[in-house]
Amino acid sequence: MSAEQVSGLCEQLVKAVTVIMDPASTQRYRLEALKFCEEFKEKCPICVPCGLKLAEKTQTAIVRHFGLQILEHVVKYRWNNMPRLEKVYLKNNVMGLISSGTQSILEEESHIKDVLSRIVVEMIKREWPQHWPDMLKELDTLSKQGETQTELVMFILLRLAEDVVTFQTLPTQRRRDIQQTLTQNMEKIFSFLLTALQQNVSKYRRMKTDLAQEPKAQANCRVGIAALNTLAGYIDWVALSHITADNCKLLEMLCLLLNEPELQVGAAECLLIAVSRKGKLEDRKPLMVLFGDVAMHCILSAAQTADGEGLVEKHYVFLKRLCQVLCALGSQLCALLGSDCDVETPANFGKYLESFLAFTTHPSQFLRSSTQITWGALFRHEVLSHDPLLLAVVPKYLRASMTNLVKVGFPSKADSPSCEYSRFDFDSDEDFNAFFNSFRAQQGEVMRMACRLDPLTGFQMAGEWLKYQLTAPVDTGPMNSKTGEGLCSIFSPSFVQWDAMTFFSESVISQMFRTMDKDEIPVNDGIDLLQLVLNFETKDPLILSCVLTNVSALFPFVTYRPEYLPQVLSKLFASVTFEVVEESKAPRTRAVKNVRRHACSSIIKMCRDYPQLVLPNFEMLYNHVKQLLSNELLLTQMEKCALMEALVLISNQFKDYERQKAFLEELMAPVAGLWLSPEMQRVLSDPEAFISYVGADNKIADPVLEDPSGLNRSRISFCVYTILGVVKRARWPAATEEAKAGGFFLGYLPSGTPMYRNPCTEQVLKLFDNLLALIRTHNNLYMPEMVARLGDTFAKALDMLEVEKNAILGLPQPLLELYDSPVYKTVLERMQGFFCTLYDNCFHILGNAGPSMQQDFYTVEGLATQLLSSAFNNLNNIPDYRLRPMLRVFVKPLVLSCPSEYYETLVCPMLGPLFTYLHMRLSQKWQVINQRSMLCEDDAADDNPESQEMLEEQLVRLLTREVMDLATVCCVSKKGVEQNTTAALDGDDDEAMATEVTPPANAELTELGKCLMKQEDVCTAVLITAYTSLSWKDTLSCQRTTTQLCWPLLKQVLPGNLLPDAVSWFFTSVLKGLQVHGQHDGCMAALVHLAFQIYEALRPRYAELKAVMEQIPDIQLDSLEQFDSKLLNPTLQKVADKRRKDHFKRLISGCIGKPIGEQFRKEVHIRNLPSLFKKVKPSLETDVLENEDGEGFNVLFEP
Repeated sequence: MSAEQVSGLCEQLVKAVTVIMDPASTQRYRLEALKFCEEFKEKCPICVPCGLKLAEKTQTAIVRHFGLQILEHVVKYRWNNMPRLEKVYLKNNVMGLISSGTQSILEEESHIKDVLSRIVVEMIKREWPQHWPDMLKELDTLSKQGETQTELVMFILLRLAEDVVTFQTLPTQRRRDIQQTLTQNMEKIFSFLLTALQQNVSKYRRMKTDLAQEPKAQANCRVGIAALNTLAGYIDWVALSHITADNCKLLEMLCLLLNEPELQVGAAECLLIAVSRKGKLEDRKPLMVLFGDVAMHCILSAAQTADGEGLVEKHYVFLKRLCQVLCALGSQLCALLGSDCDVETPANFGKYLESFLAFTTHPSQFLRSSTQITWGALFRHEVLSHDPLLLAVVPKYLRASMTNLVKVGFPSKADSPSCEYSRFDFDSDEDFNAFFNSFRAQQGEVMRMACRLDPLTGFQMAGEWLKYQLTAPVDTGPMNSKTGEGLCSIFSPSFVQWDAMTFFSESVISQMFRTMDKDEIPVNDGIDLLQLVLNFETKDPLILSCVLTNVSALFPFVTYRPEYLPQVLSKLFASVTFEVVEESKAPRTRAVKNVRRHACSSIIKMCRDYPQLVLPNFEMLYNHVKQLLSNELLLTQMEKCALMEALVLISNQFKDYERQKAFLEELMAPVAGLWLSPEMQRVLSDPEAFISYVGADNKIADPVLEDPSGLNRSRISFCVYTILGVVKRARWPAATEEAKAGGFFLGYLPSGTPMYRNPCTEQVLKLFDNLLALIRTHNNLYMPEMVARLGDTFAKALDMLEVEKNAILGLPQPLLELYDSPVYKTVLERMQGFFCTLYDNCFHILGNAGPSMQQDFYTVEGLATQLLSSAFNNLNNIPDYRLRPMLRVFVKPLVLSCPSEYYETLVCPMLGPLFTYLHMRLSQKWQVINQRSMLCEDDAADDNPESQEMLEEQLVRLLTREVMDLATVCCVSKKGVEQNTTAALDGDDDEAMATEVTPPANAELTELGKCLMKQEDVCTAVLITAYTSLSWKDTLSCQRTTTQLCWPLLKQVLPGNLLPDAVSWFFTSVLKGLQVHGQHDGCMAALVHLAFQIYEALRPRYAELKAVMEQIPDIQLDSLEQFDSKLLNPTLQKVADKRRKDHFKRLISGCIGKPIGEQFRKEVHIRNLPSLFKKVKPSLETDVLENEDGEGFNVLFEP
């Protein structure tokens, strides 16, 4: 290799790099240059001299960076094959670059420093400590040369800690060797870091005021920042003793640096990591030094200074860190106080609370919210909650909450000091809104805890605020509501105050009733407030909604003074028929509808929670409702039914079967008359007649005002709503004695379960046939020939509502529209809403029928056949978004509430065909999705988040989850499932996936599961669906099915004679699942566990499984033989479960899918060095010690 060769190649490389980085290069040139550079890195034998030449100081930064990248590539990918002398040559030259090959600390580019430190770390990962014992000494020597070298040494130490401890990007044994050696040397490393920090900070402080010394001061400052960053990488995991050594010298230094503008953010970061440490309580005790005078003074003065400088991003970031430090301090105090560590309440606890309160009252909504969890912990703490200092802060905290509950600070507005801060923290108003809603909910929790400590103060504040709002003039602000002139919108100053006040009073009043003794409740004050609220009149729907909430919050006072009940009822009834403009033809806005709905639900809530109180006024209530129902146009169907539900709830208090039955008969007479009339019977049982009756075949000229068939639709809705309300609410008394006395009790089932009769059964069953007819008709509307009959205006009447689509795609709703727009803008939307609600409600009735009417429902003649021919009719044409609610609100509750006596007659005949059908349907849907993603022709569709394809795919995912959830609920017993259930069913795909997932040992099959598995068709359908679903692209469904369903199902059929092909298929399905989902830790852990269970249980009986294993890419056959022989030889002592599983995981690693970012990554191989700590077995000596260059234990890098 001659110097000419090197410089010739280098010239070409410089040209290539220039072409790559020049924005004016054509794409072809750039690609050629890129190819040349990559091939050079991969193949050229003289990379090292070329890299070193390009990295010289005389070259431009871009070229030097490329030269260093070449050297990094050599260390990462060629190190194992390099001769010893070449390694030593490279290492010495790299250390030479640190010593004298870079520009000074202030001039050098950060990417050069970064790549240089990476090269050293890559060498350390391969050779330290065994072959490079003096590495730390060498770094120490380098750092003595000056600031430039010290900073680079800091970068190296930080990068090393990140790779070894934080990201763990190297093989286990090397990681262990390096981490243990780091730990052994930690005292030296910490002392080095602290000394560097101390010396550079003191030099910086001395010189920063002297302009002549400015560059030197800056250099020292840079080293200080680097030292803090490096400390942050170590404080997280080193033994706490290093952090608290020398009387907590490190913590003291960090506190003092909080007042040094250039270094404060780094210092706060380190403090935060230190104070957030978990571990033995005894070890954490010294952290209490931060409650001392010096530390507290530093923290508070730094906060005041940063806040006093106005809103500058740097200071704001620092304030956030300080706030987190105080939060973490509070958590440490809560953990240590009251434990066995004999920690006292700190002398500065009062000062701490004051400063913490300052963050809670800061204009930044983000800072306010950051303090809530710690307040909660303090108010809950067994010792601190009795501390007079904390009790004195409770009223102040509640005062602060009164301000913090007011929803201001939208980033697009300028009506509050919070807005400025929100612009730093939130991208949009929608973002802020979502944050604020969860912040408010969190405040509610903490306020309730605070009120446990001081219930009366909270109540008095709520009373004052309520009185103030009742007398304050209304300020609608600059934006008028579309509901009407002079009315509030959700951003109006008055509404924002009302809304906050209402939330406050609701939280504190409910807590007062829970906390205080009955005799101590301030009844007179409460009743006075209630009267003020009842006498308050407003025509503003948003404010009226708040007023109604206050009525509900104050309602418990009525239990002491029942004479006020009629007044409350008339207030609520007046709001049920609320209109902004009487007799208006315009469609109602959401705000008006909300008030009416709110009033209805308040009445229902009152009747549900205080039925004894309302019972004496039953006649008055009944007359009120009759009067409202007599006018067909006064209320919507939903409002009518809500009022009827309230009556039914009170009738449950009759506790007399005959009386309640007579009442329900009278109540439902109008419905029965309408529902059973010959015309309605014709309409409900014939799809064509139905379409024309509800007006869906019309063509309408004015889609906003004209709606000739609205009344017909509302009649059907009224009947369905009423049946649902009665089925949901009518019940027998909870106490068996009362049920017997009232004539509800019928005896016991063979299983010992008591049987009751529901007073509504007779009425509801009379209407049942027509309900099934309606469901059958509704399902048939989706037949192509019926869809063709829809009128032009209503061609999309059976589609999803926009709101539903947005919810599925996770798109936020625009804020203002929620309240100001009409509920349905056009007659098409009204029709869509009608079909959607009707469909859901019919299935809600079927889902509630079992729990409500029990044996009377399950024994209906031929029920299974009737349901199959109605609810499950024409499923092929029914879209996913209609099938989902059917499974959730009808099939699941029906199955869950059905007693085992009816499994054979009802559940199995229904679920058999259903599961078989669902498997077929989902398989087809997923096949389409997989083909689509393989073809990927139409890329344009993917760019549009609302594109139809995306919606369909998401629906298939949600339907899959629903089906797998149904199978799990039917088959697997609850005790096994509960420990593992993840969040709600529609949870995000990124739900926190647990990494180590082992299904609970006790996931047994339920009685129903066993019953279903006895029937061959059901058994096959459920098993095949469960195992096929593992390779469908939905991680959440895969993880749940793997952990909860797959093994219990397979275990059930193991005793039978499974065909070898079936066993291979089950095992292959799990491996396919690993191929698709292996990149997700949670799924991967669960699937590996399942594959391991299947192989261990079935391999002894089926040699076919081994054949499957042999087809796994890159499997080591000798290792498989070893695993098999241990598994098949029962005399051998079993290896620990974890080791067997790890061995198995290594065997199947060839089929575990990787994330796309890693699929084409070049493998880095780091060899293990001779063991540091274990005696090497003699038999291995030759392998380990004779490394391929015969290096043995020779030290590779002499100092």
